[in-house]
Amino acid sequence: MFQQTKQEAAPVPQHDQIKPRSRGRRMATWASVAVVAMVALSGCELGAASDGFLPKGVTENSERVRTLWIGGWIALLVVGVLVWGLILWCVVAYRRRRDDNELPVQLRYNVPLEILYTILPIFMIAVFFFYTAKDQTALLDTSKDPAVTVNVVGKQWSWDFNYVEGDVHEVGSQAIMTGQPGAEETIPTMYLPVGERTEFVLTSRDVIHSFWVPQFLQKLDMIPGKVNKFQVVPTEEGTFKGKCAELCGAYHSQMLFNVKVVSRAEFDAHLADLKSRGQTGLLGTDLNRDGSGLVPGEDQLLPEELRKKT
Repeated sequence: MFQQTKQEAAPVPQHDQIKPRSRGRRMATWASVAVVAMVALSGCELGAASDGFLPKGVTENSERVRTLWIGGWIALLVVGVLVWGLILWCVVAYRRRRDDNELPVQLRYNVPLEILYTILPIFMIAVFFFYTAKDQTALLDTSKDPAVTVNVVGKQWSWDFNYVEGDVHEVGSQAIMTGQPGAEETIPTMYLPVGERTEFVLTSRDVIHSFWVPQFLQKLDMIPGKVNKFQVVPTEEGTFKGKCAELCGAYHSQMLFNVKVVSRAEFDAHLADLKSRGQTGLLGTDLNRDGSGLVPGEDQLLPEELRKKT
């Protein structure tokens, strides 16, 4: 009397009707979509598989970064294949048999195995640390005398470029992103001579920024009150995109710039053009975001090493 008929039975929730296989396929599909979306939203131009999908490097340091990147991926893939292989082997070798109703032998510990999965990760981390520290030291080495020194000043939400040897500057303004042709003209452009060593002296006017030219395969933070610097030798002429790689406020995505690597003659002509427009002297970090005036109470000027060069 109390049994429910087939029509009266409570409906099965929809999520319980999904088969495990179809659920797995759905998760794999969404994971693929997420990876593609992250790559697209990052705005990075992927390189070839032989380069580990890195953008094509255009400096002398690029090959060092590429070698470290590919070496790291090879090591990680070897570890991944080993772990996946062991997992599959355990699934097959220790699967439950139909005529076996007893639990396997229970062990409280296995000393050789515990030593292996303790010592091996420590050894791997030590190797990664050694090569990373070695390459990082080389990439941040500024002991050589540069032919060109550019003080890059980050500000919300644009860039100023001080060409130290030429004693001229470029004032940048926030990019106007309208989706219409001509947006590139609102982005500040830094000029560099090809084949010559350039030192970037990085300072910030307000908050933490990060100076990043993807095709340089190198970036460095810009911290208020601190001077960071690194050197590059551009090996190819062309125009390359740059951006801020540190979330620095509401218009972080519009903090863009271009780097134009040109011949020495064209570089000198650009500095002469800046001088003819009256953009002489070097801008300090004591200015407003747009460079129009002093910030009340601020006395932080150019780094001392820049003063010695001017």
